[in-house]
Amino acid sequence: MGARAKSTEAWSELRFASTPQVSISISPHLTVLAMIADALAGRRRGLPELWRRAVSARVGPHGHEAVRPLAVPGRTVAPDSLVARSPIDVDVTVQSQISALQDTAPDALIKDLEQTFGPGAPPAHWRAAAERPRHWLRGYASALAEVWNTTEPLWKRARPLLEREIERVGVATVRGRPELLFGTLSDRIVSTERGLLISDPEAGGYDLGDRRIVLVPTLAGKDSVIVSLDDPEAVWIAYPVRGAESLWRKPVRPSVDELSALVGPIRADLLCALDQPMTMSMLAADMKIAPSGLTYHCDRLRAGRLITRERRGREVWIARTRRAEELLELFRR
Repeated sequence: MGARAKSTEAWSELRFASTPQVSISISPHLTVLAMIADALAGRRRGLPELWRRAVSARVGPHGHEAVRPLAVPGRTVAPDSLVARSPIDVDVTVQSQISALQDTAPDALIKDLEQTFGPGAPPAHWRAAAERPRHWLRGYASALAEVWNTTEPLWKRARPLLEREIERVGVATVRGRPELLFGTLSDRIVSTERGLLISDPEAGGYDLGDRRIVLVPTLAGKDSVIVSLDDPEAVWIAYPVRGAESLWRKPVRPSVDELSALVGPIRADLLCALDQPMTMSMLAADMKIAPSGLTYHCDRLRAGRLITRERRGREVWIARTRRAEELLELFRR
């Protein structure tokens, strides 16, 4: 059993007809969606402020415009197009999700909005998407791509946590005790004798029948939960993977002395600071170094193919290359 529901919260009830079959999907695009909801749409679910700022700064105006409908307080219902490829049968990559959005016909989005909200004009916060569906699809796809560019290094570091979660779900499934597993996913999910209670501003009751449950661990704030009930065969639940809080802290740093001997102390610190892509201004503040000095050292690291630079509007973004990741791994204790 999970924690008791607080009387001041609204809860949706998901009722099972029998003990459900449970599987797990490692689909990073739902991590991206959770970060978009937290960092761009303002649905605060525990994402650390550093990552919230980094994600928000990375996304361009078109992407910010596209995710605006998610920012309406108390409205959690959204069209299926947010998850163009469902994770119920296979693991879904971010790139395949982006490709599915790019291939979605504008008329399909209009139909999706009608199925979600009924005939006629959709709610006010979705009308811009209905009026310019192709524009919205492109903007949302660009937001996914830009957020993934920021969070992919974090996802790579999380592989051991995800492997442990696969094992944990597998053990609970084999032992036939999924109710014990459900109660440990999130404080916003409570396992009951009848099914699940999920904290939700738009509370309701749903009979799931014999549909299976697909669990999708994410790297998101500790209170982030996303549920989809639309597929007739399965329900998927995205939740924060256990131990994710360790990833928000600085990872194990390389042996600075050894790395400094190779690239110099300032450049060693600079590489270590780039746990996620950062703008030049963010990096200068983090490193406490003058912009002119930072440019000089970035030029040297770029010449060594250890960082990339990308101009986006007025900002220049810096990121470590795969070659840099491999170099740092050599010197980790």
